[in-house]
Amino acid sequence: MNPSSRWRQLLPSLPVLEWGRAYNRETLLSDGVAAMIVTIMLIPQSLAYAMLAGLPPEVGLYASVAPLLLYAVFGTSRVLAVGPVAVVSLMTAAAIGQYAVAGTPQYWAVAITLAFLSGLLLLAMGLLRLGFLANFLSHPVISGFISASGILIAASQLKTLMGVKAEGHNFVDLSVSLLSQLGQVHVLTLSIGAATVAFLFWVRSGLKPLLQRLGMKPRAADVVAKTGPVAAIAVTTLLTWGLDWQAQGVKIVGTVPQGLPPFTLPLWDLGLWQQLLVPALLISVVGFVESVSVGQTLAAKRRQRIEPDQELVALGSSNLSAAFTGGFPVTGGFARSVVNFDAGAQTPAAGVYTAVGITLASLFLTPALYYLPQATLAATIVVAVLSLVDFSILRKTWSYAKSDFTAVLATLVATLTVGVETGLVVGVGVSLALYLYRTSRPHMAEVGLVAGTEHFRNVQRHAVLVSPRVLSLRVDESLYFANSRALEDRINNAVANRPGLEHVVLQCSAINDIDASALESLEAIDLRLRGAGVRLHLSEVKGPVMDRLKNTEFLHGLSGRVFLTHYQAIHELSPEVA
Repeated sequence: MNPSSRWRQLLPSLPVLEWGRAYNRETLLSDGVAAMIVTIMLIPQSLAYAMLAGLPPEVGLYASVAPLLLYAVFGTSRVLAVGPVAVVSLMTAAAIGQYAVAGTPQYWAVAITLAFLSGLLLLAMGLLRLGFLANFLSHPVISGFISASGILIAASQLKTLMGVKAEGHNFVDLSVSLLSQLGQVHVLTLSIGAATVAFLFWVRSGLKPLLQRLGMKPRAADVVAKTGPVAAIAVTTLLTWGLDWQAQGVKIVGTVPQGLPPFTLPLWDLGLWQQLLVPALLISVVGFVESVSVGQTLAAKRRQRIEPDQELVALGSSNLSAAFTGGFPVTGGFARSVVNFDAGAQTPAAGVYTAVGITLASLFLTPALYYLPQATLAATIVVAVLSLVDFSILRKTWSYAKSDFTAVLATLVATLTVGVETGLVVGVGVSLALYLYRTSRPHMAEVGLVAGTEHFRNVQRHAVLVSPRVLSLRVDESLYFANSRALEDRINNAVANRPGLEHVVLQCSAINDIDASALESLEAIDLRLRGAGVRLHLSEVKGPVMDRLKNTEFLHGLSGRVFLTHYQAIHELSPEVA
């Protein structure tokens, strides 16, 4: 196949060509309005999240341009807004803080390298179609991790709101450090931060209804309400400049360079790459899960769909572009994507227009940020991340599944007391351990025939017909190395306690897979039953399981038969019941 043919095969698979063919003036208008609203929201968030990651504020603007352009080409969500987000920014700071001092050129270079590695990992996972790996992060674990991260992020910003110095990479250390600094609180800085937090919370819930009561149309009121953070930045910046608060000890952002995002390269240090590999993988997986969760939720509302494997490619490309334009790891943001959706965005072109708006801001607006109080940006972060905290998951999982509650609690505690990376690993580890424990003790029910029907139910729950000569056992789990011994023990006990037993029938309707260890257990069970004068039968074996069993010696040496239905088995083995 020549190169041109390969390109012709590749290009039709690009999502941009699908929505681009139907693009029209009406769609342009909808995307343009949404882009304006998201741009207004993204500018202060980008600045704040860059500082949360320990980077200069302009880096947040750089990370909000090229990733949006690349996602528009490769992404399958029509409304996902890609850029810096709180949790990934926190993970970035935690990952690179041990390799360089925050705010230094070396620190920035390591952040660029981290974005590069994250992009490579995401792209490789997408090309290998490994989107299913995100399934190992259960919703309770992700919810617990994001809630703990929200608390940790808010706590990390208290030092800026209070105007004190505090150190610590976990909630406990931060809290102790902050308490020791209470006597050093800068009152003016705290006043600015507290007032901004109160204002932003009021804007979120109270401004839009107020504007509507004053006669403003809902769409316009929504746009004005979204400008709350921009208004807070403008007012506090003007006050700082006019009242010379900087001279009174209020820390400001200072000089923010003007210009387009620079062309940058990652550090070509294999030793550093090895050390950043695990943090990059965790950031990639968390970012992918957050993006896909938001994308699928919003797509379902419009009866659209997204492709997880293609999303990996899109996010990988976005992170690579961030690495080459002075950015840091990015992903799809929940709040921005919801705003983009509510504002009426129809295609990823809205992201392109947003990138243009961010570029214009980088070129012309950055000098106006010189007197911006750092406490204002900290307040913006606090208000944004507290919306991520959801403790209701503890109540829900406690009442429904104690194992999920355990996983959530372990994730919360580990993230708060040890750190974000360890917290996520602990959450996944606990979830997998609980899964293995639960599936190693599968539910096995002895079933009997419901009179007058061909249905079988648990003998402990229903009045059913059974025969002392036949044991009907339904295994409600796939058979694998961790639970095959439990099946052997259950059948051995039944044979020992039933001297009149002649047949054991395994109802396999809930068995989706049988691994090699379980197959050996079935062979051992059949051999022991044969020695005791009992025959082993199978019923309702699923097609894929039967296909694998046909390639083994097990079926050829089976003492009993394989029945299509369990009723057929009982009808032949104990006709007095059927």
